[in-house]
Amino acid sequence: MDPKSPNIHFVIPCAGVGARAGRDTPKQYAQLAAKPMIAHTLEALLRVESAKTICLVVSPSDSLIEDILSKYVHGNLSKVVVVKKGGDTRALSVLAGLKHLEGIGVPKDAWVLVHDAARCLISPELVEHLIKTCKDDEVGGLLAVPVADTLKQEEGGRVKNTITRGGKWSAQTPQMFRLEMLGRALQSELSKHAELVTDESSAIESLGLQPILVRGHSTNFKITYPEDFEIAQAVLESRLR
Repeated sequence: MDPKSPNIHFVIPCAGVGARAGRDTPKQYAQLAAKPMIAHTLEALLRVESAKTICLVVSPSDSLIEDILSKYVHGNLSKVVVVKKGGDTRALSVLAGLKHLEGIGVPKDAWVLVHDAARCLISPELVEHLIKTCKDDEVGGLLAVPVADTLKQEEGGRVKNTITRGGKWSAQTPQMFRLEMLGRALQSELSKHAELVTDESSAIESLGLQPILVRGHSTNFKITYPEDFEIAQAVLESRLR
């Protein structure tokens, strides 16, 4: 590893039930290309050379993750830490992960990359691109892609008006920020309006800071709806050929 590379720590909120995905089990455990979705996510992040810790935050009642790790995940599993303190929201799960990192002595200025468990098509190269772009920045940044579609504002099931797409980006993950700064931002936002904390960047923005937008890739989408599984399956199978 390059001695100038930063030590990177990941937090993966993995306590959701994935209700919109239309599955009987949490979507992050659904099978794709012969493996649970979370296994593909973890294997990609384990290939990031500078990764020191991958903090996987699951529900306190989770009974599946240990079996998945032992059966399906290939790589240095000593880097993966399971934290069974996931909350009812993404932000609470992320905070639990940050507190665990603090508890094991990770410095407050260390870089933490928060990644969605359901973005299982992430590539190590894309993560390395984010790290290289943000590692010397005072704030940090996130993967994102410019919005290509025409945007409509809805009201009562009808179009209220058309929104200009110029300058608009669709946020992805990982999102890369300093441990202490991110924890402080999330705590502050949760105390005011928890329902609006949908990603880490929005919390950082509430401090008056401007994260870097780092160009991501269209395949790094979040699997949310039933049809997304078919697309992800096709992409994963194409990578295995």
